[in-house]
Amino acid sequence: MRYDLVIFDNDGVLVDSEPISNRLLASYLTELGYPTSYEDSIRDYMGSAMHRVHDLVEARTGERLPAEFDDVFHRRVFAAFERELEAVGGVVDVLEKLVADEVPYCVASSGSHERIRVGHRTTGLDRWFDEERIFSSQDVGKGKPAPDLFLYAAERMGVAPGRCVVVEDSPLGVQAAVAAGMDVLGFTAMTPAAKLAGATQLFSGMGELTGLLA
Repeated sequence: MRYDLVIFDNDGVLVDSEPISNRLLASYLTELGYPTSYEDSIRDYMGSAMHRVHDLVEARTGERLPAEFDDVFHRRVFAAFERELEAVGGVVDVLEKLVADEVPYCVASSGSHERIRVGHRTTGLDRWFDEERIFSSQDVGKGKPAPDLFLYAAERMGVAPGRCVVVEDSPLGVQAAVAAGMDVLGFTAMTPAAKLAGATQLFSGMGELTGLLA
């Protein structure tokens, strides 16, 4: 294995949550009077922390989202996760290979700790990620595309940034990994390859990932 640490994004990489969460985000913003399509949500918010939603709405409209926005949105998302969420196809095989090869790995997500845990518990991925392997933008206060989260995860895992590789599916995540000085493998299952052009390499299915890590 060429890397000392594999850092996974969560939404869209470990759990197939992006279609669910962006559908609900678009619906809720539209309900509040900020017309947003599913495609708009994917383009503007995929891979970002919640503060980006607040910041963009205020920048575009001069209005602030309601104080209860995050709580209401997360209640809707978690309820949908319980009904619909699945692990990304093939990711368990990747995790099994990393464990067998004794390669350290973790997750670093723009989502909250609660969102990560709900998703993992629902899909059974919680068996692969104990507390010491989970990092959230909540831990650093600044989400992607800032490099802070990835640098924090590497520090906590005791690995130099240049020995890390990030697995990402969003342009913001790729930007963050590059800014952190890490290699990044761009997952194109939901994102056009052109939007992940800054990645070290691209792949379209989890079956390819183990070979790229070797």
